[in-house]
Amino acid sequence: MARAAESTEAERRSRLDRGVFQSQLLLSAALLLLVCASYVFQPTSVLDVRFFGGVAVVFALTGAAALIPWSRLHRNWAALVPLVDIVAIIAVREGNTMLGAGLLLVFPVIWLASHYGFTGAVVSVGLSTALLWASAALRGEALGVASIPTVLLLPTTLVFIATTTLATSARTAAQRGLLRQQAGLLEVALGRARRQQQTLDEVLNAVTFGVIAFDRAGRETLLNRAHRSVQTEFGLPETTVEHPVLYQPDRVTPYAEEEKPFRRATAGERYDDLVVWLGEPGEHRVALSISSRPLTSPDGRLDGGVMVSRDVTSEINAIQARDDLVASVSHELRTPLTSILGYLELALDDERLDPSTRSMLEVASANSDRLLALVADLLTAASEKEQQIVMSFSQCDLSEIVAQAIDAHVLTAGERGIAIENAVEGPVLLEADGFRLRQVVDNLLTNAIKYNVENGRVTVSVAPGESTVDLSVSDTGIGLSELEQQKLFDRYFRAEGVRQSTIHGSGLGLTISRDIVRRHGGELSVSSTSGVGTTFTATIPRAR
Repeated sequence: MARAAESTEAERRSRLDRGVFQSQLLLSAALLLLVCASYVFQPTSVLDVRFFGGVAVVFALTGAAALIPWSRLHRNWAALVPLVDIVAIIAVREGNTMLGAGLLLVFPVIWLASHYGFTGAVVSVGLSTALLWASAALRGEALGVASIPTVLLLPTTLVFIATTTLATSARTAAQRGLLRQQAGLLEVALGRARRQQQTLDEVLNAVTFGVIAFDRAGRETLLNRAHRSVQTEFGLPETTVEHPVLYQPDRVTPYAEEEKPFRRATAGERYDDLVVWLGEPGEHRVALSISSRPLTSPDGRLDGGVMVSRDVTSEINAIQARDDLVASVSHELRTPLTSILGYLELALDDERLDPSTRSMLEVASANSDRLLALVADLLTAASEKEQQIVMSFSQCDLSEIVAQAIDAHVLTAGERGIAIENAVEGPVLLEADGFRLRQVVDNLLTNAIKYNVENGRVTVSVAPGESTVDLSVSDTGIGLSELEQQKLFDRYFRAEGVRQSTIHGSGLGLTISRDIVRRHGGELSVSSTSGVGTTFTATIPRAR
């Protein structure tokens, strides 16, 4: 505040010095033109002592106005300049009454009224009128029509000009005060905005994820420290928005120009967790998960956006290492499990077994079958290469596949009193991999039975269309929350309520089922209400 007050005071002083000199300079310029005109048309009048003396005084005051530091003196001292100007103008007028030099009284009257308000206006008009009337009296000029300009018209004009100047000065002062107040508010707002910008910059530069902001024209407006460090890590300038070559999640296929994250973001596209790889194969590489959010103006138009990138290299490598470990262990488990199952089948074929031993061997065989199925699921889920899931497409009947799957699960469902309703009517022909579709139906039925309530119901239905077939499996089970539905198809995911129960599972069946449906060109979706039940719908094209 003290600094602002000092600035205001310095501005006022500078304005006073400038105002005194400029006002005097205007009067001098006008008087110079008058002198030139007088010299041309009436050369002898220039030699008049009153005329010459008045002009000399005005010019001398002009020099003084330029040299004297008025801001260091009391402001009333500056009033002497226009007051002396009035006397000098009257002297010039008396030296040559034909030039109309009295009109120059307008300059000191305006100056005094502007800078000294009502007092300056009264003093300037009063002094000018008094000197005009005194000079007329000294000349012995009789009152009449010829004396009206001097005695009445000129003083009236000066009164009007002083009044107008007072009103204009008052409005100007009010506007200046308002502007000063607004300028103060703007300065405070600007300071606050600068502090907020500085805080935002510090926050964005402190986070570990990269941030890029851009305007509606696609020009970047912000690149935080984390983003710049990734660019410099690959030998690029800090101001680089995007690496020139980006690879897709398979790490070998480059993104096309129109598919690159920044191009899609500037086009107003909203996306999440788009994975890109930086660096050439065989060299240092970094994986980024990128999300984009467009920004809109109040009228709804695209107004730039923000793109956020996160280093997920460690996470992807950890997932890869986990899958490799799972695949390796599963391969090692499959051989002894197959051998165990073979010997168990041979033992069960022996008719000499007593009932108790046969019962224990049947339990061991059932659990071995379950363990082998789990190993198979682990092997399928651990593979990232789609070609390892062998697909064989041929003409098949979906209704027959559903009927066979239901027959295989009737006994398991009956143990808990769960009824399975086959609502599929007539043959439903399509070109697909019947073995893999049976795997999908088995997984969906297994889940519908496993996560159902006692004495519940499972319904399998098919809604055939012209180009697709919708296979639905509904249950009356425990249901799923919205958050669980979003993560249901993630590998190894199991719902919270299931993890707290004694229901066994690997969290892989739905992931595998969705992959199989997608390999057919379809999609597997879920709709569920917690505590009511769940419906899985597989949309499968009729033809490839």
